[in-house]
Amino acid sequence: MRAMVFEGPGEPLRERQVEDPRVGAGQLLLEVATCGVCRTDLHVVDGDLTEPRLPVIPGHQIVGRVLELGAGVERFAPGDRVGVPWLGGSCGACRFCESGRENLCDGARYTGYQIDGGFAERCVADARFCFPIPDSYDDLRAAPLLCAGLIGYRALRMAGEGRRLGFYGFGAAAHILIQIARHQGREVFVFTRPGDEAAQRFARELGATWAGESGETAPAELDAAILFAPVGELVPTALRTVAKGGVVVCAGIHMSDIPSFPYSILWGERSVRSVANLTRRDGEEFFELVRHLPIETEVHPYPLAAANEALDDLRAGRFTGAAVVRVR
Repeated sequence: MRAMVFEGPGEPLRERQVEDPRVGAGQLLLEVATCGVCRTDLHVVDGDLTEPRLPVIPGHQIVGRVLELGAGVERFAPGDRVGVPWLGGSCGACRFCESGRENLCDGARYTGYQIDGGFAERCVADARFCFPIPDSYDDLRAAPLLCAGLIGYRALRMAGEGRRLGFYGFGAAAHILIQIARHQGREVFVFTRPGDEAAQRFARELGATWAGESGETAPAELDAAILFAPVGELVPTALRTVAKGGVVVCAGIHMSDIPSFPYSILWGERSVRSVANLTRRDGEEFFELVRHLPIETEVHPYPLAAANEALDDLRAGRFTGAAVVRVR
């Protein structure tokens, strides 16, 4: 099969002919239709995440059709359309897994990192960590839901019930999450990189109460802030925007170092917390939500052979919304 393969830090993805994957017990063999392109993919290929299984096929927002079931799989059937997220498996026996927090499992494995992902014509995935895709979303529009949507949803849960939310960065995850937040009756204030007027305009079109640059002051005190931009210096900035009792949620899997900051901006029972991956409960809740709340994902398709171009465009911020590799 055709695949885009990552062979080591500093190297572009290489288009290769590789052996078809073989389905194992508890797995699904999938024919890949689309695969979203995520900032985590950048962290993998740029060497920020340092433990990939090499060589590896990246891509962890996979939409595909079931070709074959491994032994013991009863949840799906051949022909079903499913999605595969970043969290690709866990040990199932540790205290985290037994308490529904498999996202914290020390033995967790990740799609497109330790497990071959979706920048390929076919892949295998642990059936326990796959989700049915609602019929209302076509293959392109569904792909960003598998990470941008899922991680955004977990970040929103961690942000609490506050009415006024700040989003730092307005990419794939934020443009999905703002639609959920607005449906819940919340106000959203968006902060972008300096000069990114396109992202600010896009945020306003999707219902942002206010949009400006990350160094600006919001016109209202916020109850919570979610950082999608992996920029550590934004943590103190966000702390200054939230009211007493507010929370700053760091939604990225990797972030540059957080600079020191005065205790006064943390005082007043403000808190800072991180989001680690997702749980299966997150996925089940999220897909039930979007089944009844149609999300308009703005997607920019690329052919499989242009996966490097998609990564470069994401790195440079050349589009709003989400990039998606179209395999079929």
